[in-house]
Amino acid sequence: MLIKKVLLDVDPGIDDAVALCLAMFDPQLDVVAVTAVGGNVPPDQATRNVQAIIEQLDPPRWPRIGVASLPELGLPTRSAQLHGPDGLGNSNFQVSELQHRHPSEKVICDEVRVAPGEVTIVALGPLTNIARAFQRDPALPELVGQIVMMGGTLSGPGNITPAAEFNIYCDPESARGVFRSPATKTLVPIDITHQVSFGYDLLEKLPDETTRAGRFLRRILPFLFRSYRQELGFESIRLNDAVALVSALHPELFEIELAAADIELSGELTTGATVFDRRRHREWRTNLAVATKVDIASVRDHVLRGLAAAGAASQT
Repeated sequence: MLIKKVLLDVDPGIDDAVALCLAMFDPQLDVVAVTAVGGNVPPDQATRNVQAIIEQLDPPRWPRIGVASLPELGLPTRSAQLHGPDGLGNSNFQVSELQHRHPSEKVICDEVRVAPGEVTIVALGPLTNIARAFQRDPALPELVGQIVMMGGTLSGPGNITPAAEFNIYCDPESARGVFRSPATKTLVPIDITHQVSFGYDLLEKLPDETTRAGRFLRRILPFLFRSYRQELGFESIRLNDAVALVSALHPELFEIELAAADIELSGELTTGATVFDRRRHREWRTNLAVATKVDIASVRDHVLRGLAAAGAASQT
């Protein structure tokens, strides 16, 4: 079995937590590190949530943890209305005190340097840490195996402003730095991830509460269903980060096109917008791949089977 080394950069967030649950029990993955980044919650809470998720799930192999810090211009907004003030549905998990705290960007540099060309970074939050890692080690972009980024929009509206998606809007300067870097990159925009929805029957398909994964998921996911209904009027939820993780593992389930993309930094109405050069004779250089279509049924099935596998691997 081919084992893929992955580093997950997350801002947990309930959908980030589901993605971590899938990844840490997947026998095809070696999760070398989980780095926290501010986004859905402030940096300190993001770090605490990463630690809480790992402690609650207690996977067979514990990854390194990276500590989040504020982007240079701070965080402009939060998603407390969907994820709760603590980011995990007001679960208020207790965590132990970390003995060795390393900044997320250092952990990224360390793990890529240990296995050059082998590490896939799955970026499920703002791109603050990755941009800082590239600034810290300018040779790093060409040593990363690839970066799979959940964020931006392909052609639809944003989800935090009319023009911008949340992850990019939180730190557009870092997003631009990563987009313009020479690293191999794939963008999975919300136009694509939003197509994969999960109804209330998901709660019935979760692992049994006698498993660590089942107890954890059953504690956080009902809050997300309530939030989607109360805040958005939806009777189903989107697990955007889980979909992006599936794209890293099973790219054959997505149609991918090469594109030339950049991030708007200063527009009064468009800050954080993802802009593609779609001109007939485009002038921008192709700099990333972007998912343009998704096999909805297959991706949903992979998420459900991954959650079942997490339950089977976390028997208590």
